[in-house]
Amino acid sequence: MKNSLTGKTFLADLGAFKSELFFESENSLVFKIVDGGGPGEQGHTEKVQITISQVRPQVYMVAWKEATGATVTHIEDHENGILYSNATLPDGSFYPMKGTIRIL
Repeated sequence: MKNSLTGKTFLADLGAFKSELFFESENSLVFKIVDGGGPGEQGHTEKVQITISQVRPQVYMVAWKEATGATVTHIEDHENGILYSNATLPDGSFYPMKGTIRIL
């Protein structure tokens, strides 16, 4: 089943940082930190393998593992422009965040 994210770019604003999310394919995402983040993170771009599950129309759960070993799970509510993001860093620290998401 083709999702409505493929081929589109979104701006995810989580307050502490903003990133662009380009859904390259059904199982591939390219993210770029465009504002904020930790030292040296701004401008970081990475292509990751993703799993997408549709929760309901215009709401998706998207999960991936980054090169650092960090794991990220998003609930992306494109109907209401709300993003829930949960990240676990390699040191075990956990960051639940809420922000906005919009198409670019």
